[in-house]
Amino acid sequence: MSLTKVSVDEVLPEWEPFAAAVQHRRPQAGTWCEAWTVRDVVIHQAGNAEELARALRGQLEGKPPETRRFEEREGPYRAMRDDELWSALIHRIEELSDVSQAATKQLGPDADVPWTGRTMKVSWFAEHMREELVLHRWDLTGDDATARAALAEPWMTEHSVIAVGRPLLARGSSVLATGKVGRVEGRLRVKGTDDVLVACTPDGTSISLASPEGDAAIESDAATRCLFLWGSPPR
Repeated sequence: MSLTKVSVDEVLPEWEPFAAAVQHRRPQAGTWCEAWTVRDVVIHQAGNAEELARALRGQLEGKPPETRRFEEREGPYRAMRDDELWSALIHRIEELSDVSQAATKQLGPDADVPWTGRTMKVSWFAEHMREELVLHRWDLTGDDATARAALAEPWMTEHSVIAVGRPLLARGSSVLATGKVGRVEGRLRVKGTDDVLVACTPDGTSISLASPEGDAAIESDAATRCLFLWGSPPR
């Protein structure tokens, strides 16, 4: 199916602001992501878009693939010239938009699809690319108005906590010895929203959205909290 700009805008509305930010910078210019150039960000995004589409397409074909590591998926893009790389990213973004629409229609938005040793819902694949576009645009621009508005969107925090935070915390906490630890928790609070609650108990760790209660460990605005969840200080 031939893809139109409208369909990309519908599935990945953060694409155009990201693309504009890239095109106003030199490929070898530095970014707020330590040791990464603009070109490195583009390579990363091309690999992300390709792998997300690959997982959805495999599920549609009844042959879900193993998720490839970053080194494997990004390697071919590192060998490209800058103009080839940019064209490849556009193609991968279009491809992901296309397959995401097909998967939503054929499988349903809540169907589970294998991803990095776990599963994600169909709807989370495009959402994850949207989050990557927001976060890595911030790496290029810092705290401009567009970045802060996008980071403050409620879905960004929800995706960071549920789709990304829970499996990453589970993976990281698997190497921690929590048996002798009582309950330890911290709340990240933004006025007028649910807290992000991180807890460690003898039974394991958890991250969730919870109604505000008691004292918060950190209070901030929504954009800053989202950056904090990703380990990035505001610029």
